[in-house]
Amino acid sequence: MEARERVVVIGVGNDFRRDDGVGWAVVRRLRERAAGKALPPGIELATCDGDPGRLIGLWEGAALAVVVDAAHAHPGTPGRVHRLALDGDSLARTSATSSHGLGLGEAVRLAAALGMLPGRLVVHAVEGAETCFGPGLSPAVAAVVDVLADCVEQEVVREVAGRATADTADAANAANAANAANAADAARQGPQTPGTPGARGRPA
Repeated sequence: MEARERVVVIGVGNDFRRDDGVGWAVVRRLRERAAGKALPPGIELATCDGDPGRLIGLWEGAALAVVVDAAHAHPGTPGRVHRLALDGDSLARTSATSSHGLGLGEAVRLAAALGMLPGRLVVHAVEGAETCFGPGLSPAVAAVVDVLADCVEQEVVREVAGRATADTADAANAANAANAANAADAARQGPQTPGTPGARGRPA
């Protein structure tokens, strides 16, 4: 598989800091679903603690990276999801920020400087209520895990379906071009009769 065919879903956070574990919870739910229904080829599921170097290593060379992370927003609404297709500048302008010390913004800017961004980067940032130490999500955040898993699954399926459509179109265009080239060659040669150089059969 070529690197640019990869699609990676990354759950960012800490499973032992309450709502900070929402990204891990979504990836866990996707893995549970994949146990009964195989994911499309080229889909990878991963978790990360938010370290920029690890994030870049996971998404480098991918056609699409979908990141699920907890976020702080002021004022906030626990459980509200922000979907952002972003680069470093758009991330810097948003009012929702990662719940981690360095955050996604630094990872995006560093990856951009190093030429290591994926083809497309989509972030689903979930506003949290609790980030104290301990397992388990708050009720408001736990309520969006299944919905968010659906959204992410649809996102990656659309990517794979779009790639298949593009491949089919490329194959059709190539076939049309070959047919046009053959027709042009035939027109240049003109009608051929037996005995004419290049004609089929033997001279009469």
